[in-house]
Amino acid sequence: MTKINENEFDRLAELSKLEFSANEKAELMADLNKTIAFCEKLNEVNTEGVKPLIYMTPNTNSVREDNVGGMISKEEALKNAPAKDSDFFRVTKVIKPKS
Repeated sequence: MTKINENEFDRLAELSKLEFSANEKAELMADLNKTIAFCEKLNEVNTEGVKPLIYMTPNTNSVREDNVGGMISKEEALKNAPAKDSDFFRVTKVIKPKS
């Protein structure tokens, strides 16, 4: 049976840029090992002759038609804006200019 050891967990945390306390680490390692054990158990199921499932129901592409509706004016859209500049929403600058 495959298990996640502490070194592998630390490497995964490092790659994910995540930090865990000792308690969180122990809980997560236990959860990961339970998940791996469950997946290994699924490998024991005989799936010979079973067609792959693509959709959960026999219906395919059962989506509604796109209908234009619910249009509002610029004035209505800007009415509750915390900051606006004539016809536009004013937002905080998030891009630094090149120096």
